[in-house]
Amino acid sequence: MTSVHKLLMPLLFLNAVSLADQPNIILINIDDLGYGDVGPFGSTKNKTPHLDRMAMEGRLLKSHYAAPVCSPSRASLMTGCYPKRAMPISHVLFPSSAVGLNPREVTVAELLHSVGYKTACIGKWHLGDQPEFLPTRQGFEYYYGLPYSNDMGTIADGAKSNPGQPLPKPRNRKPQPTQEDGIRGNNQPPLPLLENEKVIERVKAAEQTTITQRYAKKAVGYINDHANETFFLYLPHTAVHFPLYPGRQFRGKSGNGLFSDWVQEVDWAVGQVLNAVRSRKLEQKTLVIFTSDNGGSIRHGSNNAPLRGGKGSTLEGGIRVPTIAWWPGKISPGTSTNAITSTMDMLPTFAELAGASVPTDRKLDGMNIWSVIVGDGAGPRNEFFYFRSMNLQAVRQGSWKLHLAKSELFNLHSDVGETNNVAADHANIVDKLKAMADAMNKDLGKQGVGPNCRPVGRVDNPQPLIHLDGTVRPGFTP
Repeated sequence: MTSVHKLLMPLLFLNAVSLADQPNIILINIDDLGYGDVGPFGSTKNKTPHLDRMAMEGRLLKSHYAAPVCSPSRASLMTGCYPKRAMPISHVLFPSSAVGLNPREVTVAELLHSVGYKTACIGKWHLGDQPEFLPTRQGFEYYYGLPYSNDMGTIADGAKSNPGQPLPKPRNRKPQPTQEDGIRGNNQPPLPLLENEKVIERVKAAEQTTITQRYAKKAVGYINDHANETFFLYLPHTAVHFPLYPGRQFRGKSGNGLFSDWVQEVDWAVGQVLNAVRSRKLEQKTLVIFTSDNGGSIRHGSNNAPLRGGKGSTLEGGIRVPTIAWWPGKISPGTSTNAITSTMDMLPTFAELAGASVPTDRKLDGMNIWSVIVGDGAGPRNEFFYFRSMNLQAVRQGSWKLHLAKSELFNLHSDVGETNNVAADHANIVDKLKAMADAMNKDLGKQGVGPNCRPVGRVDNPQPLIHLDGTVRPGFTP
C-alpha cells in the first residue's frame, strides 16, 4: 500500500467498534462450485459432512449472487461493486496481463487492515499477476497461492488435461498476438506458486494434486499463529476448476469421478479450517462464509440443480452460488433465507462488523446484509443486475427476472429453474424491468464501458512470472 489514499486509510476509515468486539472473518471461496454440488444445497452424490454440519450450525444464503466467471467475481468481492464498475474487462485475466485490479481501488482487505486486522490471502487470486496487482499490494500482509486459474499453464505440465488422461495435442494455429488481458491458450507460460511476491514452485501435475491440502495447512497455521489477534483470512481455493486434481488419498474415494472426489476434498479442507477455529476456542468470535465464485461448469461434472444453466451464463445456474454463513452464538443455526444477497455485499458487511467506514469518494453497489446473515430481517437488497462481462443481460426485482435479449420473464419464487416464460401475462412487469435496465445504461452501460465504470490498472511491458524456458522473472526468486 503505497498510494496516498492508502497511507491515510487508518485516519479515514476508523469507526466506533472496540477491538474486543471485532470478529475474525474467514471467507472460503471455491472455484466453479455449482449450486447443487454440496449436501446443504441438495447434493446426494457428493458426501460433504463438514459442510452439512456448518449448515446445521449456520445459515444458508439461497439467493446469493456472484458473477458468471472468475476475475469479475473476485473484483466484485474485493471492491464491493458490480464487477463492471471496478474491473470493466471482456472476460477474465490471463498470465502476463497488462491490466488488473486498479491499485487505487479500496479493497475489503485494506479496509479491515486499516482498523487493526491481520490479513492473509491463501489460494487463487486472479486479479492480475504483475507486481502492482498482487494481493500484497491490495491490503494483504501475506499471500500464498496461484495468481490465476490452474488451467493457465503448459500442456506438458498437465494444466490442460485431467490426471490420467492423454495430453492434448497442440493445434496447428498461427501464433496470436498477446492481448492486454494476457497470454491465452497453448502459448501460456508455466504455472507459478507464489509466497508473497516470490515464485517458490513451478506447478506441474504432481504439485496440482497437493494444492488443496497445502492451502488447508497454510490456513490452519495462519489461524493458530494469529489466534490472539483479530484477522481476516481470505481462502479462495483452486478447486474445483478444470483440470481436476483431487489429492491422491481422495482420488476414487467418492465413486463418482474426479469432480466428486475434489468436492469431497474441499469439504475435508473446510473441516480443517472449522476444526482449527474450534480448537482455539474462537468460534464465538469468528464469522465464516463459504461460497463459490460463479456457477458450476457442467461439462466438467458440476451440478447446478435445480437451477438452469451454468458457468459463463446469466441464467441462475451461472451466477447464483451455494453460500453458508457460520458464527455460533450470533447466527441462528439450521436456518436459510431467500433474500437477495451478493458477493459485493461482503465488503460493506465486513466493514460494519469491524468498525471500518466504507470509502465515500466513490460509488459502491454492495449493501450491509448483516440483518440477512443473522436472521433479523428481510435485508436491504430487492434488485440485482446480471452482467456478463461488459453486457447487461438480465434484471431482477423481487421475484421477477427479465432476460433482456428476448424479453423473457420468469418468477423465480415459483420457477427458480427459469422454465416458464410469463412475459405475455405481465407486460407491466416487463416494462418496469426494462426501465430499470435503461436507468442502469446511464450508470454502467448496457454494453461496453459505461459512464461510471472505473479504469482498470495498467502496466507497461508485462512479463510472465515463469518464462517458457523455466527461468523465473527477475525479482521473483526467493
